[in-house]
Amino acid sequence: MTEFPTPDELLARPFFFCGIGGSGMLPLAQILKGLGGEVAGSDRSFDQGRTPEKFAALERQGFGLFQQDGSGVTRAEQVFVASAAVEDSVPDAARAKELGCLRLTRAELNSILFNTSGAGIGIAGTSGKSTVTGMLGWILQAAGREPTIMNGAVMKNFVSDDRPFASAVVGSRSIYVSEVDESDGSIALYRPAVGVLLNVSLDHKSMEELRELFGDFLARSRIAAINADDPEALALLPRAKDVITFGLEQDKAQIGVVPGSVAESPLRQAALVVDRHDGSEHALTLAMPGRHNLSNALAAIAGAVAAGVPTEFAVKALGSFTGLARRFDIVGTSASGITVIDDFGHNPEKCAATLRTLKAHPGRVIAFFQPHGYGPLRQMGHELAQTFASELGDGDITVMCDPVYFGGTVDRSEGTERIISMIEDAGGKARHLPTREECGEHIASIAQPGDRVVVMGARDDTLTGFAKGLLEKLA
Repeated sequence: MTEFPTPDELLARPFFFCGIGGSGMLPLAQILKGLGGEVAGSDRSFDQGRTPEKFAALERQGFGLFQQDGSGVTRAEQVFVASAAVEDSVPDAARAKELGCLRLTRAELNSILFNTSGAGIGIAGTSGKSTVTGMLGWILQAAGREPTIMNGAVMKNFVSDDRPFASAVVGSRSIYVSEVDESDGSIALYRPAVGVLLNVSLDHKSMEELRELFGDFLARSRIAAINADDPEALALLPRAKDVITFGLEQDKAQIGVVPGSVAESPLRQAALVVDRHDGSEHALTLAMPGRHNLSNALAAIAGAVAAGVPTEFAVKALGSFTGLARRFDIVGTSASGITVIDDFGHNPEKCAATLRTLKAHPGRVIAFFQPHGYGPLRQMGHELAQTFASELGDGDITVMCDPVYFGGTVDRSEGTERIISMIEDAGGKARHLPTREECGEHIASIAQPGDRVVVMGARDDTLTGFAKGLLEKLA
């Protein structure tokens, strides 16, 4: 097993984050700075002038920002933090290697902070991790537990003028709440006091690999909260030491809902949560639509109960949870009645959950999807095509641009055209236009009063700007 430095040893050294603006990097940089560390970084988006408001906020908070040309890596004692995908040819990485800097991946650094806290609470699963991390973090904050929270999304409850990109909360070292990632196998680094497993479905790895990774995660957890509605997750229950189950459908789930109690509108929902440990019932109101978000709420409640928070308190706290940026985030509605929604959906399960939430209410759906890479498109392209074809109806349409590409040596031989063909072969209506700008113009030309336009995709913060620009076009 690799021996990593302790947090105190690390905090005595300066940090340099390559890709500091990324969804996984930014919260870690914020946590380290909040703990008193010296933190600087670079980002390709900073070089290209994308999302300038984010980098302006980082500079106001005291982060040193550099061009991604190696100029910020100047000392051997710097800890160089970069994703495993950053190639040695990147100037920052080349300079760090030349100086002999300690190099850590995002996951390695996060696992050090997680495993050395008083209690690490890990949120795992193919979909819903960021939402449940935000929910559970908010419950613990409301309970006065002062958690440190590491999230991959901005948590609206924690946003302030000083911290507009609040994807992290710096609390005490006694509780560390974090989503943990299976896509790169780094989930294996975490040793949770509480492990929450939401679901197991195809994403970046094969089902066989996922079963092993998530099963091992449960085995390492002192207590596990498992989604009884997800057959793959439930099948891993024997791997866990101590278990709390949650679910909407399973009447034996320990944290569930009273049958027939769910009431939903396009923007919010309510239900009676039942704790089958003692039969008590608690009224939940949630400012987020969709049954997947109700399931997420049950996961957060179960995780909180595993951490010692009473069910009644956890349910009440969720009543003031305001959600996450880019998770069914309503940008606005035009004067003509066209609503634009910004959403992180990027794998089959996440996209299906969003589309089902939209289709639960009247109105045509125009789904714009920007693939977040050529590799993921090859891995799950067929499943994505089936999702858009089966979840959308006859009058709906999917519009896709080419995959995100920020450089590197990835194989770009198979792109969006293949997915469009598969959607059409499965009976869906779809259109491919190479650039996002062309897609936006096309959507603006076909949108009609009453339509819902959903902007979907990951790993590109400029999608939010695109969604806002689309609303302006429609106005």
